[in-house]
Amino acid sequence: MAKPSSTEWNRRKAALLDLFTRRAHQAEPYECGAVTAEAVELLGLRDGQLFLTDLPQRLLVRVAPSGEAAETLPIEGTIAGRAFTTNTIAAAHDEDTHRLWVPVVDGADRLGVIGLTAGDTDDEDLRSACASLAHLIASLVLSKSLTGDALPLVRRRQPLTLAAELRWSMLPPLTCASPRIGIAGVLEPAYEIAGDSFDYALNPGTAHVAIFDAVGHGLSASRLVNLALGSYRHSRRHGLDLAGSYHAMDDTIVEEFGDAGFVTAQLATISLDTGRLQWLNAGHPRPLLLRGVAASMLEGDVCLPAGLSGIARRPGWTADVCETQLEPGDQLLFYSDGVTEARSPIGDEFGTDRLGDLLVRSAAAGYSPAETVRRLTRAVLDHQNDRLQDDATMVLVCWQKDGGPTPEDPPLP
Repeated sequence: MAKPSSTEWNRRKAALLDLFTRRAHQAEPYECGAVTAEAVELLGLRDGQLFLTDLPQRLLVRVAPSGEAAETLPIEGTIAGRAFTTNTIAAAHDEDTHRLWVPVVDGADRLGVIGLTAGDTDDEDLRSACASLAHLIASLVLSKSLTGDALPLVRRRQPLTLAAELRWSMLPPLTCASPRIGIAGVLEPAYEIAGDSFDYALNPGTAHVAIFDAVGHGLSASRLVNLALGSYRHSRRHGLDLAGSYHAMDDTIVEEFGDAGFVTAQLATISLDTGRLQWLNAGHPRPLLLRGVAASMLEGDVCLPAGLSGIARRPGWTADVCETQLEPGDQLLFYSDGVTEARSPIGDEFGTDRLGDLLVRSAAAGYSPAETVRRLTRAVLDHQNDRLQDDATMVLVCWQKDGGPTPEDPPLP
């Protein structure tokens, strides 16, 4: 069969766009797999299958037609998994065909992969068309996930607790990136998470990042951290600074929970232009700063956890805000105590030294922020034989001045 020309590929991509403007935006959420297969055929390819990552990012799960069992592929040790973890198209070749695995990414948020079969040609035009397809499918998945349960259920390989349901419903996308900053977060145990959470926002000139850890377990901890996160967003969107946001969070928790609840937290802002980092530590583990080939703990004053400071009864008292100047390429890791206090079956604590060493190794390997936190979490789980004794959350922030190399690039043809 003759190799399609660049003009022919452009025609096929135009037909693909027409499919999405005509039909895909009206598709039901459970039809995303069928839309993917139809779009693959429009490109002159075949066997199109859409796989989404499960919540713990260990498996890729096929979005199968209703009634069919969902095929799963492990992320570790598969070609499909390599496409997901490296954010690049991966291929398996035989004498007559090429099976391509194309990462499905919304901005920088990794959603899954598309598997498709091509003929005996694997060239730049083909991969460019596949990348265009993946971008359209990513937008479709993201929008349809908000209008039905089919896609969220694909990502669940076991039932969520009610506390975890509340937790995931309040999260932003796990990953975002711009030319100046990349942010990636992860929560474990994915199906039972309760009292840990994180949040971020990219606003003009400033990135806002926060991590939370509520006292207690189960539904009560989830309700408490929801209140803290909601208060933080409310304050941020009303223009309050870090100290003001902390004061408001403290007052809100005291008002709603009395002396029965508190939340440790890190609240931070980063100037996207200059790298000026300001942070407020409310009883939380100090963040790790990776600069070059060395990781060190940021030093600074520590406030009481929100809900314990009694600000309303201490007029004139203000929270301590710390400041550090980041350098281009710096990586900043926020984490909850469930990470460093994780213990092996023989009682060996995971610790900050081990965490810092793994962060250095991940940077040396060139992993993206999303892949770094996924691997760090995997190491914590392995340390505890895959069963955490406490919630574990990490948020990695990478700052790059003047629009340097994007910390998380889109998939390349």
